[in-house]
Amino acid sequence: MPDRRRRRTGTARAHARERAAYLARRIGIALWDARRRAGLAQWQVAERAGVSQSFVSRIERGHGTSASLETLAPCAAAVGLQLAAFIELAPGVDPPRDAEHLRRQQLVIRMARAGGWSARPEHPIDPDALRSRSIDVLLERTEASEAVVIEVVDLLTDAGGEMRELADKVAAIQRQRGEAWTVRGLLVLRATAGNRRVVREASAVFTARFGATGAAWMAALRAGANLPGADGLLWTSVQGDRLYPSRLA
Repeated sequence: MPDRRRRRTGTARAHARERAAYLARRIGIALWDARRRAGLAQWQVAERAGVSQSFVSRIERGHGTSASLETLAPCAAAVGLQLAAFIELAPGVDPPRDAEHLRRQQLVIRMARAGGWSARPEHPIDPDALRSRSIDVLLERTEASEAVVIEVVDLLTDAGGEMRELADKVAAIQRQRGEAWTVRGLLVLRATAGNRRVVREASAVFTARFGATGAAWMAALRAGANLPGADGLLWTSVQGDRLYPSRLA
């Protein structure tokens, strides 16, 4: 009898741990999604909530099983929600972490169809790696030997890093396709106030990197025009329903 009780107790504790882990993941997903929708960086949420950035990061990654309601509630308030809204966001279902990202990938793919492009979302570029890096959207026009590496950025926290990552992936596709192909990179930014401020404050850097090619890129994507001679930058509306060119000088 004591052994049976111990087994029941052990099973109940295991179920409790699983449930706590599930709720922690759910709260983390909801915080991540709400923060992205609000266009906030982790440090901004941390500052508003009176916690550390590492704590916010830990919560978003689903490691908040030991966090108290006293610390979770301010994090929820920092992104404009109540804690209950996190738990009740989608009863029984984990909302997708990348809903905003997927919306913009779809927007690009739909527009590019009109320009004769075929799309490969989440295209792997390190096929031999255990966990390959991927391109958000790879567009190809095989008959013209043209390819476009598109990276979608919802929250611009490291502009230099995003530029380097784009260049690295363009180089990888160029190596794979060979010299006969023309491969360009395109950065697609969500037009939040924070992202616009970063681009405005570093306008000289963005102009030197991407030039004034926004209109040419729109024509290449949706009208089948030739690829611009340089990588480009386009904006998406905050709602993710419209693509439009940047106003780089």
